[in-house]
Amino acid sequence: MAKITSSKTSWLLLVLCTLVANSSAQLSSSFYKQSCPGALSIIKNAVVAAVNQEAHMGASLLCLHFHDCFVQGYDESVHLDSTSTIASEKDAFPNMNSLRGFEVIDDIKSQLENVCPQTVSCADILTVAACDSVVALGGADWPVLLGRRDSLTASQSAANSDLPSPDSDLSNLICFCQKKPKHH
Repeated sequence: MAKITSSKTSWLLLVLCTLVANSSAQLSSSFYKQSCPGALSIIKNAVVAAVNQEAHMGASLLCLHFHDCFVQGYDESVHLDSTSTIASEKDAFPNMNSLRGFEVIDDIKSQLENVCPQTVSCADILTVAACDSVVALGGADWPVLLGRRDSLTASQSAANSDLPSPDSDLSNLICFCQKKPKHH
């Protein structure tokens, strides 16, 4: 089987996996309409600024989202640091020295905390930022459902076993996506 050589094919697959797994009855595109009406604008403006400063940041945010969803679902567990009780997903072999964009998510979270304290989850920030980064780079928009909660745990072992190899061919990646539960 041929290896993936086209970055467009990789992007398409990541977006497809995101769309397939991004559904649940509890989630709503208007989740923050009352509690933090400016949330989506704040996220979009920060992502556009980050991508304008460094175009590769768009791909980095999408990759960060992909690595997050493939392990425990869309819960931002990938962002948790190691502690005495948590082995961080950041330190898992597929993530070490490869994931970028944490500082963009931290900056957005800080901006949102100033406007709507303890309201917008980092999981939702990352999900919206992934979509906004694709749009900022000229890609398609998709409806983003909101209302996720942040994880308090991480699973380094799941990150080591559940993330596809960078050497995976397209057929293998499609199989990985099809086997994943439809997390929200």
